[in-house]
Amino acid sequence: MSATTAPMPLAFPQRQRLDPLALLALPGITFLSVVFLLPLLLLLWSSIRGPEGFTLNGYVRVLGDGYYIGVIGNSLQLGLITTLGAFILGYPAAFALARARGTAQVVLFALVFLPLTVSIIVKSFGWGIVLRRDGILNWLMLNMGLIERPVRMIFTEGALYAGMPNVFPPFMVLPIFSVVRMIDPRYGDAAATLGASPWFRFTRVTLPLTLPGIVAGVSLVFSLAVSAYVTPSLLMGDRFMTMSMVMAKAFLNLRDWQLGAAMAAVLLTVAAAVVIGASLMQRRLARHGGGA
Repeated sequence: MSATTAPMPLAFPQRQRLDPLALLALPGITFLSVVFLLPLLLLLWSSIRGPEGFTLNGYVRVLGDGYYIGVIGNSLQLGLITTLGAFILGYPAAFALARARGTAQVVLFALVFLPLTVSIIVKSFGWGIVLRRDGILNWLMLNMGLIERPVRMIFTEGALYAGMPNVFPPFMVLPIFSVVRMIDPRYGDAAATLGASPWFRFTRVTLPLTLPGIVAGVSLVFSLAVSAYVTPSLLMGDRFMTMSMVMAKAFLNLRDWQLGAAMAAVLLTVAAAVVIGASLMQRRLARHGGGA
């Protein structure tokens, strides 16, 4: 007689138990839900609610009017140029910080991050003092014989594009620095011993390894720059309207809550798209070994 085999019992996946330490995040989640998520939902609700009930008139005005399309374009242009300027200034600074040692590193850290302790309003006013007709820059050019009379620099796009990258480089430096300090310098030496040129070592070794930090820095700076309000207002005024400036005028001057909320929703969509895209790119880079 053949032995009968007993049926195998069904195996059910075990339920993962909640880590008690996860409950420590509950107060923070509750606080953010009350002070951030709830007002945000109310703002989005205002964008689709008019005197007669549900309406998309605010979005039609924002996305169907050439003026507001130009405002959105101004904000995107400002964000891109500011991000590019911050990257040009911040990328080598991050390497200098990562490779410096001792007192030199402390001094470099102070030079890069102490400006964060100064209000953006103060820094923007400082640029206004430098660029006005009786400012330092005009005074220097007059005394050097480069110009015969003061040049108008404040309230120009040049002033805006000079001042904005000055505000945001620390937000580019920190993510790149955190990645660079983890890179073994011997990678470049190994590539050099194999005959790689400096340009080849940078483009094929150093740059791919620093891509996660670049992606994080670019997303952070762009999200901050595209929604900037104080610096464009002080350095350019109404000659260069951005989404945040339109929002402020809609809420404070025009009392047009739907227009301001619709523009805020568009700005939120742009910032969220950048952050989500950066997160997906970082995950892909991590999956492929940091871009190497």
